Amino acid sequence: MTELMNNPEVMAKAQKELSDVVGLNNMIEESHMPDLKYLEAVIKETLRLHPALPLLVPRSPAQSSTIGGYTIPKNSRVIINMWSIQRDPSIWDNPNEFRPERFMDDNGKLDFRGNNFHYHPFGSGRKICVGMPLAERMLVYLLASLLHSFDWKLPEGETLDMTETSGIVLRKTKPLFVVPTARLPDNMYV
Repeated sequence: MTELMNNPEVMAKAQKELSDVVGLNNMIEESHMPDLKYLEAVIKETLRLHPALPLLVPRSPAQSSTIGGYTIPKNSRVIINMWSIQRDPSIWDNPNEFRPERFMDDNGKLDFRGNNFHYHPFGSGRKICVGMPLAERMLVYLLASLLHSFDWKLPEGETLDMTETSGIVLRKTKPLFVVPTARLPDNMYV
């Protein structure tokens, strides 16, 4: 929601997609999810810029390996900085810019389980986040419901704070506080 508040043109595109797919006289249903391609791209871009775990769960190789000219000794602790990889300018054009369109032409190739090592917001392999299937389904549904049902704005006199605090998980330093306004006809909120 913070990225959408910071990029109102992206929020407008997502709400237009919701209006086109769902209609303003209907509520979001699970059957709408496969048709919400732009909203899916918004979520992918958000997870690229703001992975929940910036540093993935440590790994330990069973045998010594050489990767990129570096020797990784057997049983050493390897920590992957996914936050940095997903913002690497040699991989991503304008890596710090919130641009969901970068995921629109991938035809689903950059999914959460793929072999694209520059995009793994949930980790990968045996240590992949166990909550990924739930997040994969529920993030789209929850965000679609919020954006379809309401218009959002900051309270009068408030400014948007985009700073993050890193610990075990990445979180906003100052929580987002926004005001909803009904977007649908009154009879839809019963």
